[in-house]
Parts: sequence; C-alpha cells; structure tokens
Amino acid sequence: MATTGTKLTRLLSRFFINNVNNKPLRVMGSGSSFNGLAKYSTSASTAVKDYEDYRKSLYGDISHRALLVDAVGTLVIPSQPMAQIYRQIGEKYGVEYSEDEILNRYRWAYGQPWGRSRLRYVNDGRPFWQFIVSSSTGCSDAQYFEELYTYYTTEKAWHLCDPDAEKVFEAIRKAGVKLAVVSNFDTRLRPLLRALNCDHWFDAVAVSAEVAAEKPNPTIFLKACELLEVKPEDVVHVGDDRRNDIWGARDAGCDAWLWGSDVHSFEEIAQRIGVRV
Repeated sequence: MATTGTKLTRLLSRFFINNVNNKPLRVMGSGSSFNGLAKYSTSASTAVKDYEDYRKSLYGDISHRALLVDAVGTLVIPSQPMAQIYRQIGEKYGVEYSEDEILNRYRWAYGQPWGRSRLRYVNDGRPFWQFIVSSSTGCSDAQYFEELYTYYTTEKAWHLCDPDAEKVFEAIRKAGVKLAVVSNFDTRLRPLLRALNCDHWFDAVAVSAEVAAEKPNPTIFLKACELLEVKPEDVVHVGDDRRNDIWGARDAGCDAWLWGSDVHSFEEIAQRIGVRV
C-alpha cells in the first residue's frame, strides 16, 4: 500500500513538471497553446483531486500523517530587504555601495562554489556568512559582521508569511498530523523560532547545519521523517523552491506542494490534507 502511494507521488511529479524552466505544457493535437494549456489545467486539477481522494481512502479523512514546512520563504520572510539592512547597518562601518550594488554582489557571492566544506551552513555558519557579507558590501569589519549576524537572529528581522499560521497549525496538530520544519539554515534557526514564538508549533526541526545535509539532498527530509516517526510516503512537504523543496522531497519519497503555486496559505494546506480550521 505504501509502495503504491510512492509510485503515485512520482507519477504526479512527472505529470506536473514539464521541464526545468516550468514552461506551459503544449498539448499535441490542440488547436492553440491556450486550448492546450486549458486542457492541461483541467487534467491537472482532476489528477490532484483523484490523488488526494485516494490518499484519504487509505488514512480516513486525512491525506497525510505529517506536514513538513520550509522555513525561509514559506514559514517566515525577512521584514526588510536584505540589501537595505546591509546598507543601513553598514553605513557607520564605511559601506558605500548602493542597495542595488549590494544585491548584485550578494547574488554573485551566494552563487559561488563554497570550497571550505560540502555544506554552506556548518554549525553557526559564520565562515560562510562572513564571506557573503564581505563580498556583498566590501566591508570585512568584524564588528559590522557581528551586528548584522546577530540582527538576523531576532524577531525584528523576520515575520511570519501567513498571519493565520498559529491557528492553522493548532488545528492540524489536533487532527493528529505531525509537524516539522525542514530548512537549509545554520544553528540560529532554533533561537529564531523561539524569538518568533512559534517553536512550540512543531514536533521536530530538521536543520541542515545539524543534519549535515542540505536540500535537495533527500537525507534532510528522511531525518525529519525519522524524528516524527513516520514513513516518507505518509508525508507532504511544503516549500517555495522547486529544486530544493519539491524535487528534494519527492526524491525522499514524500509528497510535495510548491508554496505560492500549489498552495498559497496554511489554511489551504490544511484543507488539502483534510483538516477543518
């Protein structure tokens, strides 16, 4: 039974992903790309409903026994643009780059191979972030880095993506569905969740710096399943990155929904799982 669920998950992943660029699917034999896309959309909606009905037939009214949630971009987002903060805090340390320059340099630095280890975030992630900050701003002042690094551990730096998240997660847990955060982050994630007063919403937290594996590596998803004591085929993961979250979770044998595309709020997630909020 579990094997069948895994096969259906993989079948649907192939059905939904046309190519890496996620371009609209052109259906052969259609009179136009619009008609083809409309037919595809209808077929996709039907497939989703059929699959969720199938899962609920296995587990009662609930489609999944556990929900994994990505942190940055799904559960929480920065309260202010990164480049703005780097610039504001950096002014007293001599940072002169504009916000656009900082953003462009940040993107370049983040995209560089990190040669010191196979992971970007090891323990507190300081070596990696020191490289990012100095590359982005041209400033290697240790005090500047510490002020910036500490800022991103506070509730001032972040806020919840969905203001209704707390009541939704309470309803999900009351329904017997287990919850975990799965994130590519350093060891600041746990104190950050405490600062935002949302750490108690979750039964487990799988952080790449602790697991020694970063998404899309399936290991971090499997670790979350181990912590929750559930099988991957009984789990759905929600995240905002197609490669890291969707492909990674599916490679681990989990179901996966893309935040901002497949689902747009935690209430919608709860409804799809079969939980009434």
